[in-house]
Amino acid sequence: MAYVVHDRVHQSDPVAFAALAPRIRAVAASGEAKVPRALIDQMPALEIISVFGVGYDGIDVQAARERGVPVTNTPDVLTDDVADMGMGLLLAVARRIAQADRFVRAGEWSHGRMVLGRKVSGARLGIVGLGRIGLAIARRAEGFGMSVAYTARHEKPATAFRYYPTPQALAVQVDFLMVITPGGDATRGLINEQVLTALGPQGYLINVARGSVVDQGALIRALDQGLIAGAALDVFENEPRVPAELCARDDVVLTPHVGSATWQTRRAMADLAFGNLQAHFAGQPLLTPVPQ
Repeated sequence: MAYVVHDRVHQSDPVAFAALAPRIRAVAASGEAKVPRALIDQMPALEIISVFGVGYDGIDVQAARERGVPVTNTPDVLTDDVADMGMGLLLAVARRIAQADRFVRAGEWSHGRMVLGRKVSGARLGIVGLGRIGLAIARRAEGFGMSVAYTARHEKPATAFRYYPTPQALAVQVDFLMVITPGGDATRGLINEQVLTALGPQGYLINVARGSVVDQGALIRALDQGLIAGAALDVFENEPRVPAELCARDDVVLTPHVGSATWQTRRAMADLAFGNLQAHFAGQPLLTPVPQ
């Protein structure tokens, strides 16, 4: 089946989009895309929203369901890459890898030694959100001899990891707090001033979830006041805009939302997102509809 693609016309040319909207049958969205009710309402022929990503908090799923429009995403295929990235960021901020790179490039090595980093092996890791990716991070952490605990909406008795009912209760008990919970209104600002204070001046925050999950202002204040030791962030509140206060810090590692950014995984994600479109228009069961 041939498809005609109109790339972000609703943003670039609203007048042209108004003419196209009645004929649009599918939306291909990224994990960061915004598809609110108002946009869905403009497309009376819409049949499916296929998300290229595991997160779909930018999609008004309720509005889509009211119209009988299924929403799909691309779970599983990016689990390993995001888990790898989470552990990579943890290592980078603890062992000051990015800072060490800058130190060498700037010719500082000949003038003295770098400050010491923080040992990772044997440390305590807390995971906020123990879904597919959270479990994959936990398995990797165990390879470093780390003890693992977690918080989630519900306790998961099938795992051997210790459960804490809130992020704050978890943060008190760990050296590294890894955030990998879904975004959206339910988790907005979940990692707040109280959680960061509980993490403490020897603790590190790593976020590979959504920027909205961390209160970015509270994080900046916590770093300024020495309430935590550092942070490693792959996601931000208003991407791609990153606060200058974070960019200026030497105790923070920043990456541009690249958790799943390998050739192999992005191809698998594209194949799955396209496969959902193909299945829908062929009248076949969808491959990965989002949970009800």
